[in-house]
Amino acid sequence: MSSEAAKQEWLAAARAAIEIEAGSLSRAASRLNGELIRAVDLILAHPGKVVVTGIGKSGHIARKIVATLCSTGTASVYLHPAEAVHGDLGIYTRGDPTVVISKNGSSPELLALAPLLREFRSPIIGILGNANSPIAAQVDVLLDASVEREADPNNLAPTASAVTALALGDALAIALMCARNFTPEEFGRYHPGGQLGRNLNLTVAEAMHGEAEAAFVAPEASLKDVIIAMTLKPLGGACVVSGGALAGFITDGDLRRALTSHDDIRGLNAADVMTPHPVTIGPEATLGEALETMESRPSQISALPVIGPAGRALGIIRIHDIYLGSR
Repeated sequence: MSSEAAKQEWLAAARAAIEIEAGSLSRAASRLNGELIRAVDLILAHPGKVVVTGIGKSGHIARKIVATLCSTGTASVYLHPAEAVHGDLGIYTRGDPTVVISKNGSSPELLALAPLLREFRSPIIGILGNANSPIAAQVDVLLDASVEREADPNNLAPTASAVTALALGDALAIALMCARNFTPEEFGRYHPGGQLGRNLNLTVAEAMHGEAEAAFVAPEASLKDVIIAMTLKPLGGACVVSGGALAGFITDGDLRRALTSHDDIRGLNAADVMTPHPVTIGPEATLGEALETMESRPSQISALPVIGPAGRALGIIRIHDIYLGSR
């Protein structure tokens, strides 16, 4: 069994690792300059794809950068540098830019690849940890991914260097998003599945509960009738409706507060306990917008009344309706 002192040393090492990596990222951000703009211009000038390559831990980073580029509007593929000379160079179309990722800039596989890329007229963008390396001498654009040290106590494991290379790849992808005016709607087309796709592509109208499923009560309805309506249609809230328009909203919490603050509830009606100007959402809003409306508040809410033109009450959407498979 390890001592408590040893365990505190583990925590200290873990915190130090994060702080070292955070410092590396901050320094990398401060070094960004016109080379990033040149990289963006090179990629924008070519109608085809971007090829990203790296080996070892840099290869794992390269694959993640490819995923980010593809999902943000820049067609991209990963090329394993060792497999490239065994037929995988066939992925190239003339002029495809190549992003080369390397910590030391001296990997034999990458050094062997560089002259071959010239035959494909491929401009090379380097995300490199050593600006004076052999590979750095081969690139057209250099993004400086150097770090003062790795995050582990022995300064060996690719940690700060890997995170910095990844961040520079993300920075390049985000700059390209800005250059292409990439919209949330386009992002949604590339993410049709999962919760992210659901939030971007589905509207409140497609997930909400309409009048047939949601509790609707009049302002003069007794508190007993409100409780019965919310029990029969348990969605966590009731729309208080007058002339078709939303007059207020009552939540389960409102009922509890009414019960605890009044000794006799028999004289209370819906108007007495409702929130008269509740937060609402329109049916055309995306589920992502509804989620942000619910959560981006000092006090989160779990159900929203849905209103249409002229404040007409249409129904209720709950946070459970937003999350995939919760309904």
